[in-house]
Amino acid sequence: MTTPDHPEPYRTSRAEASTAGTSDGPDYRFTLANERTFLAWLRTSLSLLAAGVAVVQLVPAFSIPAARGITGGLLAALAVVAAGSGVLRWRSVENAIGRGRPLPSQRIPWVLAAGLVVLALFSLVLIVLRGAS
Repeated sequence: MTTPDHPEPYRTSRAEASTAGTSDGPDYRFTLANERTFLAWLRTSLSLLAAGVAVVQLVPAFSIPAARGITGGLLAALAVVAAGSGVLRWRSVENAIGRGRPLPSQRIPWVLAAGLVVLALFSLVLIVLRGAS
C-alpha cells in the first residue's frame, strides 16, 4: 500500500522525477538507505573485530589457558560473518528494489545474536572461575 508518507520504494511519479530520480528507475532514497544499512553492518563487523583483538591483547589470562584465544577468535569469526552478510544483504536488497520485489528475509541477525549469547555465557563462566580461584 502506497501512501504519501510511505512511497512505493522502487518507483516514483513523474512529478517526483525531478527530485527523486527517474520516473522508471529505483527511488534513490531507498538505495541510499540500503547503503547506510550496509555501512552499519560494516561498523558492527569492525567493532566485533576490535573486541576480538582487545580480548587477546589486553585482557589478563584466565584460569583456562586458551580462553582469551577462543574468545578473540569467536569475536573475529562473528566479524567475518557480519561483514560478509552485510555485503550479501546489500546486494540482494539492491536487486529487490531494482526489480520492484519484496525485500528478502534475513536470518543473519539471529546468528549474530546467538553467537554473542554464547560468547557472553562463556565470558560469564570465565569470570566466575576467576572469582572462585
